[in-house]
Amino acid sequence: MHSRWQDDEARDFCRRYAAHGEALALRVYTSQLLGRDPALVLHGGGNTSVKTTAVDLLGRSLDVLCVKGSGSDLAKVEPAGLPAVRLQPLRELRQLAQLADQAMVDAVRGALLDSRAPNPSVETLLHAFLPHRYVDHTHADAILALSDQPDADRHLRAAFGDDVIALPWIMPGFPLAKAVAEAFERAPHCRGIVLKQHGLFTFGDDARSSYERTIELVDRAERYLHRQLGGIPPMLLGDPAPLPPAERDAFLAQALPVLRGALAHADAARWGSQWRRVLACARTAEDLAAFAAHGSARALCASNPITPDHVLRTKGPYLWLDRRHALDPELCRREIAGYAAHYRRYYEQHAQPLGFPMLSPLPVVVVIDGVGLVAFGAQPKAAAIAADIAEHTLRVKAQASALGSYHPLSDHELAAMEYWPLERSKLGHEQSPLLQGQIALVTGAAGAIGAGICEALLAAGACVYATDVDGERLAVTTGRLGGGDRLRIGTADLTDPAAVAAVFDDCCRRFGGVDIVVPNAGIAHTGRLESMDLERFARVQAVNTTATLLVLKQAAAVLRAQRTGGSIVVQASKNVFAPGAGFGAYSASKAAALQLMRIAALEFAEFGVHVNAINADAVFGDDEVPSQLWQQVGPERMQARGLDAAGLREFYRQRSLLKVAVQPRAVGEAVVFFAAARTPTTGAVLPVDGGLPEAFPR
Repeated sequence: MHSRWQDDEARDFCRRYAAHGEALALRVYTSQLLGRDPALVLHGGGNTSVKTTAVDLLGRSLDVLCVKGSGSDLAKVEPAGLPAVRLQPLRELRQLAQLADQAMVDAVRGALLDSRAPNPSVETLLHAFLPHRYVDHTHADAILALSDQPDADRHLRAAFGDDVIALPWIMPGFPLAKAVAEAFERAPHCRGIVLKQHGLFTFGDDARSSYERTIELVDRAERYLHRQLGGIPPMLLGDPAPLPPAERDAFLAQALPVLRGALAHADAARWGSQWRRVLACARTAEDLAAFAAHGSARALCASNPITPDHVLRTKGPYLWLDRRHALDPELCRREIAGYAAHYRRYYEQHAQPLGFPMLSPLPVVVVIDGVGLVAFGAQPKAAAIAADIAEHTLRVKAQASALGSYHPLSDHELAAMEYWPLERSKLGHEQSPLLQGQIALVTGAAGAIGAGICEALLAAGACVYATDVDGERLAVTTGRLGGGDRLRIGTADLTDPAAVAAVFDDCCRRFGGVDIVVPNAGIAHTGRLESMDLERFARVQAVNTTATLLVLKQAAAVLRAQRTGGSIVVQASKNVFAPGAGFGAYSASKAAALQLMRIAALEFAEFGVHVNAINADAVFGDDEVPSQLWQQVGPERMQARGLDAAGLREFYRQRSLLKVAVQPRAVGEAVVFFAAARTPTTGAVLPVDGGLPEAFPR
């Protein structure tokens, strides 16, 4: 490991944050340097501080400690993420023999200069009690590989000599703060302090020396591991061999819906006891797949985490599955039930006496034989964070196992951390959106209606996989939607069965499965029956009817594997009930699509899927995302009625009972209504047309 300090970058931070002073500016800089290296900290882990001065309301200079706010991410921390607390009142607390957690929190918050600032780190007192101006704390992989050993002292001494003090695991808070301060005072020459099964503390009188001391010690740990192991641990090298990469991808497309369905659970708190679903993030790098195939993988996965900080994001043990169990819904559920039963015993023995209700007993990380790992979360970000942590965990466990014997915290110690209110408060509490955890696949997403459907689904909290045959237009259309990590796109000709299977597989690999399917792709052709172009008629049937059938067929396979119900919303048309002259090809194809919807409602009910349809009319879109259908048929309609583009829109607005222009988002909201399953409705047709008596469903 090498220092990433750059003088020009440091000067830039000092200029950027000049109003906060050089000391805090450089603290922000080195905090970000630490946070950007995943081998040091991951997602809110670690903490940093600087002792400096501030001026109070009376103009007096105060000694303050600027320390990372609880749960902040070092990689992105700004000065506001390092709230200032008065230093002297905190140092005075050291004379106490003991200090309860809530009293500690109250004391630290009471010392804040700004009452609106985030809660300072639970290790604030540790930073305050050390005399150094700068203090850094990381959960470096290499340090954990040495300290997660039954004979950790031997390895730490061999790697660092007398430069590092090793302390046994101590619960963060007041006891740890006192222990670290006392350890330093016994050996003021030390360059760092290692808390076994937890991480590394370094310190210095300037930002660079404290940061580079971390880098130096981690580098020494890495070099020691290399000398002892001779390179990469054997269980990461592929013996026995994992599945080849292409086979891993194909396997995941089939296994993820099974796994995701088995991890969903009915939520009685939601109307109608709907399912609370999770999203998947898979990692299949060669060394992870090799780890998963190794004979020691099951036992190492069942062991506790490399540092207890990770328990918040990944729980303690991971679930290891062989490939047969991962593909079979019954066997998969049996394995997950076994994990849950083990967790309940762990809770009853170690956490229930603490007086806290049990958290979810289901696994967060699943390791699949020869494939890699899959992490799950309510949001893509949560799943990705858990996957990042799990990647490092498997590699560290492999190193620790090769070095000697992996030795994590006991269940009793881990439960105290997992159920510690101060630790759980880092996660925060947010209200769940209506469709959180659900995955929607929308076809024909490049047009106005498709974009409106995607927009409404994203606003309701769903993840959306948008597909269209026109990839360039799809990218432009979806680019307006935002969506971040909840939106993915794929190009496909849905008249090709292989292409339909490919987009479903891609959606499953990216998110974990499918819950909401919206067959929306459609084209039109105007022409009277007596002069109908048969090739164009067949093309309309292929896109509007056959493609709908192919989408329904593929959706059924995924939804049946998940066993958590779902919703299919077919985009039909008012032409089903009120066709127009010259619209024979389109009307016939949409009538057939509606009939397929009705058959699907009959057949898919056995695995809990609601199947409904929307009849939209006169949805023109806007200049940025116009309706592709109206681009096709609009010129003929204008010519037939002697109207220009604006006149045609006004004609369709005036012919509805409500005299409204139907917007794409209105169609999307109708999809959300069905997807939310707030009513036990299937086989229904919902008009979104402003009111056309001749098109009333009957």
